[in-house]
Amino acid sequence: MDSISKIFAVLIAVLLLYMFPISAAFDNQDEVSELVVLREVTAFVDMVRDKGYISPVMYSDFEQAIQATGNTFDIQMEHGHKRYDPVYDDPSRPETFTGEYAVHYDTFYSGQILPILFPDSAAGKDELSRRYKLYLGDTFMVTVKNTNRTNGTIVRDFLNNASSPSEKIFIPYGGLVRNEDH
Repeated sequence: MDSISKIFAVLIAVLLLYMFPISAAFDNQDEVSELVVLREVTAFVDMVRDKGYISPVMYSDFEQAIQATGNTFDIQMEHGHKRYDPVYDDPSRPETFTGEYAVHYDTFYSGQILPILFPDSAAGKDELSRRYKLYLGDTFMVTVKNTNRTNGTIVRDFLNNASSPSEKIFIPYGGLVRNEDH
């Protein structure tokens, strides 16, 4: 009985002396990674909102900056464009304009934006045709979330004998386009 209590005491000592400080260090690393990603997402989105376009260089620099945290990420972009279409009693006759406008919202996602930035052609990175253009008053939103299990999550799951979701870093950020510099 005495040997069992000694083994238990050694296990508790190992947990207290090694595992909890390691867990705290990994949690701190996750927090630093989250701050880095938040800063980069904010800088990227604000740059796009101020310039009114996304270039391949801007996107690649953003992607490299967040990958430097050692995590892998799912990056989702969303561009919203509001359009006003005149309403006609008879669309084939312009003189039947009712004086009203119908508001339509078009939304474009990463799947539509990335092929413009990175086409299959041999166009250079600075080619204007590879810029994705947004217009004054459009909305632009980026959502970034990690796809890997961070070290902090792995250690915490080990200590708690549980399995938590791998999504530790989740940053949504966006706003209205403030300028058109294209």
